[in-house]
Amino acid sequence: MNKLLRTWWAFVRARRSERIAVTGVSRVRLRVRPTDIDTLRHMNNGVYLSIADLGRVDLLVRTGIWDVLQREGWYPVVANATISYRKSLDFGQRYILESRLIGIDSRAIYVEQRFTVEGEIYARMVIRARFLKRKGGVVSAHDIAEALGVDLGDFVVPEWMAGWADAVALPSTKQLSRSTW
Repeated sequence: MNKLLRTWWAFVRARRSERIAVTGVSRVRLRVRPTDIDTLRHMNNGVYLSIADLGRVDLLVRTGIWDVLQREGWYPVVANATISYRKSLDFGQRYILESRLIGIDSRAIYVEQRFTVEGEIYARMVIRARFLKRKGGVVSAHDIAEALGVDLGDFVVPEWMAGWADAVALPSTKQLSRSTW
């Protein structure tokens, strides 16, 4: 319930905030809460993933992408995520979560998110997300670019991100993927 309320509040706050360009950086000011910490009194590694959702909500709403998704009947799902931790965020510490759309390939968008304190990166996360249609099916890159009014050439996926996405991909949901060790 805690994360649901925080997500709702992030949505409300983003609606009231200044719009940013699709190429812009979303910045959300946060503080490490008691529900975010583990026994070592720093933010739990899994909490970073949940908090990153708040940054993506802010990014989607403030860029206007959220309105496009609602109009078109699309919704985003995270397909892949990776995070690197550099320094701990401690209980009560203030930080800024920065989020930015990095690239769009034929099937997905790539977003980079940074947990920063006074401009210093404490953790960095990269996600690959797909947009799905509520009526079924996947939204193409062309449709995404057209709906957002952007040129795909402005959102070329960095080579290392494309390689990462290929390396961590699981089989299609249309194929059986057994867990064998």
